[in-house]
Amino acid sequence: MSRAFTIGHSNHSIERFVEFLEAYGIDVVADVRSTPTSRYSPQFAADALARSLSTIGLRYAFLGRQLGGRPTDPALYDEEGHVLYGLLSRSPAFVEGIERLVRGVEGNRVAVMCGEEDPTSCHRRRLIGRVLRERGVEVIHIRADGRLQSETEVEREEQLRFPGRFQLRLLSIDGGWRSTKPVSQRPRVMP
Repeated sequence: MSRAFTIGHSNHSIERFVEFLEAYGIDVVADVRSTPTSRYSPQFAADALARSLSTIGLRYAFLGRQLGGRPTDPALYDEEGHVLYGLLSRSPAFVEGIERLVRGVEGNRVAVMCGEEDPTSCHRRRLIGRVLRERGVEVIHIRADGRLQSETEVEREEQLRFPGRFQLRLLSIDGGWRSTKPVSQRPRVMP
């Protein structure tokens, strides 16, 4: 079975972040942020991160255009500004990005990176991780304290912290699969 790791850069120093990557033998960091910058942690801006990783022999791949959690198409948002993950997961760009990621994890140890430390509300888990699991890829989360957490453990933690959200997710079909928070200030354009 193929395996993908996920990690949120949070406000780590680049040195601490690299320690995590090296501890788990990560070869490639797949950046899935729609906008690969960080106002609070400039060491994680795309160019700076790519340079830091290359100096220690790790590769950086920007996949935010295909797999980012803030798509540019207004039709991929509901009226409240939530991203409609069901629609996004079927978009040609997303499918292309997932295919690239699946091929990448077959021969490399890939860490799917976003900004948020907690995977319970991040699209790297709720969208990308879900699609990867459907494709037979095991998803493991690298947490801020350096420990690994399986998807089963994260689900259990989510059930305890957000029981209503978990129940809603179990009951919903495609229409209820969306971002946990509104991420668009633009109203959805109805066809």
